[in-house]
Amino acid sequence: MNAHDDNDGSAEPSRPADPRELLTRTALGVFRLNGEFVSVSDGIAREAGLTAARWQVLGAVVRAPATVAGIARTMGITRQSVQRIADVLVGQGLAAYGDNPAHRRAKLLRATGAGREAVGRLGPGHSALAHRLQEELGQEGFAETVRVLERLSRAMEAIGSGGGQEPAARPAGPGRTD
Repeated sequence: MNAHDDNDGSAEPSRPADPRELLTRTALGVFRLNGEFVSVSDGIAREAGLTAARWQVLGAVVRAPATVAGIARTMGITRQSVQRIADVLVGQGLAAYGDNPAHRRAKLLRATGAGREAVGRLGPGHSALAHRLQEELGQEGFAETVRVLERLSRAMEAIGSGGGQEPAARPAGPGRTD
């Protein structure tokens, strides 16, 4: 499907959807999309001698150092998985730990010169993927995709501490669209 297709890819007739069905379709779509992103990212990262996971962590500190816990929070992954990858990057000379003036024990991870060079080698593949997605989705469609995913992420963060419980009823207010 590309930006010129009229069909949105859904075979479902237009009807009010059950929220459970929408959640299931959203989750399955996000899981599938994550797998596709990891696969494509691994291909791009391989050109620089990295994996998608190493690119993700190294990319988080290429501009400014950050703690392992901070990287994990930003990326929505576990601190332990970031720690494991950070240790590999340090072992490869692509990153280094440094003192953190804000916290004695939580070291800052920073990219080394070799790490910045590795991330720089990702540029052509990253750019090619960005342009291919924009060709497929169209410029406005691509921008709308970003907005929808960011909105979904904020919504999941807002309800994340509730686990599997039904969300409490909240009164409608400014900015509420539900």
